[in-house]
Amino acid sequence: MKTIRLTALFLGMTAVLGAADAPPPTLTMEQAKDEALRNHPAYAAAQLRALLAKEALKVSQAAYYPLANGYVDAVDTAWDNTRILAGGINNPSVYDRVGDGIAVTQMITDFGHTRNLAGGARAELQAAAQGAEASREQILLNVEASYYAALQARAVLEVARQTLSTRQVLVEQVGALAKHQLKSGLDVSFSQVAFTQAELLVQKAEGDSEGAMAALGSALGRSGADDVSLVDERGPAVAPGPLSVLIEQALARRPDLLNLQFKVEAAQRVAAAARDSNYPTLTAVGVAGNAFAADSHLPDKYAAAGVQLTIPIFEGGAMVARQREAEISARISAQALKEAQDNAVRDVRVALASAVTAYKRLATTRQLLSHASEALDLAQARYKAGSSSIVEFSDAQLNQTYAAIALANAEYDTRIQEAVLDFQTGAIR
Repeated sequence: MKTIRLTALFLGMTAVLGAADAPPPTLTMEQAKDEALRNHPAYAAAQLRALLAKEALKVSQAAYYPLANGYVDAVDTAWDNTRILAGGINNPSVYDRVGDGIAVTQMITDFGHTRNLAGGARAELQAAAQGAEASREQILLNVEASYYAALQARAVLEVARQTLSTRQVLVEQVGALAKHQLKSGLDVSFSQVAFTQAELLVQKAEGDSEGAMAALGSALGRSGADDVSLVDERGPAVAPGPLSVLIEQALARRPDLLNLQFKVEAAQRVAAAARDSNYPTLTAVGVAGNAFAADSHLPDKYAAAGVQLTIPIFEGGAMVARQREAEISARISAQALKEAQDNAVRDVRVALASAVTAYKRLATTRQLLSHASEALDLAQARYKAGSSSIVEFSDAQLNQTYAAIALANAEYDTRIQEAVLDFQTGAIR
């Protein structure tokens, strides 16, 4: 029994240690996008609005189909041969009876009123679909920007840790040389100052990395993303295309603009339907049923059919007001589309300028790091040879560190600006 207990304890400790040593699961950009789309409530709400618009289209198309109602009437009169003497011009007779029946109504034509209402509902459905796509693209942009920002913070943290390690070695070397009186106490002090600066840099980079991972977790719809390992799948940076092509793509593909275009179409169709409501409606009507209580005045069965023409004449100005209201709404929608298109052109210009600047900055920081690394090698050689002071060497180290951080920032800033430009042109996927 003791052996069994020791074995179980050993296996349990092994499992715990194995779990602790296991690397965190990886999270690629595509996986992050899929997770965000599954979790984000805004995208779910946009999809529900599309479903709602689909049902509204069915409601508007229902007028094309027959309308059937079933009836059951039971009437008991106080006197024989009862007549209604007030409440209308006609005075129909009312008899004791029990009967049931069905009435069917089928619209023949309303001169375009229903067709335009259905067309407007169909345009609203297309607008809702584009609204869902716009919500999707906004989520994808947020995920891409947060993902690259987290990778950026991680890259800066790696540079800071490498700097700290290098300066730790320098402190130890200078301290050893100072013990043998080959370096002065000033050299020791400068090396310690440089090491402390590297510690501050690491502390700041760690905080920035934690904040970036928290932002990524929020973009994914989870509490945090500290338990995952991000995968850097960057391709080579590509210079953006010409402005005219990008503007043309944005006006043709951006889902928010397509959403407004369909809304304009829907408003125009509703205005046309309001205009068509001034026209007559031609309807076929049919009724049939049975009489359960025998009466000499009434047959046992009945059936009738006819055609009814309804002509709107006067509603106190309501028809004209509804038509003008719909026309004004259509004009408002058109102006909103024009404003959105102007804003889209501006956004593309700004995004292109930022992308071009980031692309140029990336090339410049690469040159800067190359020059700073060469200067550091020369300064280190001169310091070892005793032909320069530690101040020159420390400055060279500092310049090389800042150049490495600038390059890390520039590389991921370029990716973020590429994502923003793709979003502004409707190309983000």
